Amino acid sequence: MYVSGLTDKGISREQNQDAIFFTKDKIGPLPNLFIVADGMGGHNAGEVASNLAIQFFSEYIRDFPAQEFVQQGDFLDLLVTAARKTNTKVFQHAQKDADFTGMGTTLTAGVITAEKALFIHVGDSRAYAIAKHNIAQITTDHTYIQEMIQTGQLTQDEAETHPNRHVLTRALGSQADIEVDGLIMELAAWENILICSDGLSNMLTDFEIMQVVNREGYVEHRTSALVELANANGGKDNISAVLIDIKR
Repeated sequence: MYVSGLTDKGISREQNQDAIFFTKDKIGPLPNLFIVADGMGGHNAGEVASNLAIQFFSEYIRDFPAQEFVQQGDFLDLLVTAARKTNTKVFQHAQKDADFTGMGTTLTAGVITAEKALFIHVGDSRAYAIAKHNIAQITTDHTYIQEMIQTGQLTQDEAETHPNRHVLTRALGSQADIEVDGLIMELAAWENILICSDGLSNMLTDFEIMQVVNREGYVEHRTSALVELANANGGKDNISAVLIDIKR
């Protein structure tokens, strides 16, 4: 397994409110960990929220007690619990300072085992599975627009130009309790996993993402190419990507 991660403020933004974390080495009871968080809030609150979320989440995993008793079947429950604990701590932090009131962040985190990928997800940062001729979005965006698509109120084409297309229905840290999606997928048919913020997925089509990820070369070069293409296509938001080569 090879992994690379990169975050960039993009062309239009003065500040980078994204944050990433990745390690292919053991952390706490987990064999590896990959995270993307995209903060929101005024002043520097979004940057604070995303960085705190990654700090609290990774510390919870790293310092989890009785690690020898955590089995692979417990990994998803551990990720979900870590996300809920992190939500509480970020929310409490926001209550201490008026500048941080209402701040929040997306959080998409994953673990790769020999046969499966396990994810937790809040917000609209995405996880993709990619093969030579195929790409699939693993996570479902927690946005107002996605809910309207799922209920048949909007088509995909209408959603792309809707004025509320970036409004989140869930953000970690913005309220005292949060619903966390937990996902498990088999890896047999896939070669890469990509976790990214919407600054990447809004600037690139799925086909463009698949093309870049399937290029020859080091994972670091292909991660940089994703960010560079997002900037070339407009760079309207902060851009973050964590790219994992599973089988190379």
